[in-house]
Amino acid sequence: MSKEKKIAGNAKRKAYATKKEQEGNKVIAWIIGVLIALGAVFAGISCTI
Repeated sequence: MSKEKKIAGNAKRKAYATKKEQEGNKVIAWIIGVLIALGAVFAGISCTI
């Protein structure tokens, strides 16, 4: 019985780690996107001045 619980616990841990990794990748993508957008705005403002 404890062996089954251990296997189930490992599966839950792996699923949790995968979910957190996907969320982290999404956050990183948003940060990079915002930085690129701000760079484009800065370049546009710099060209007009």
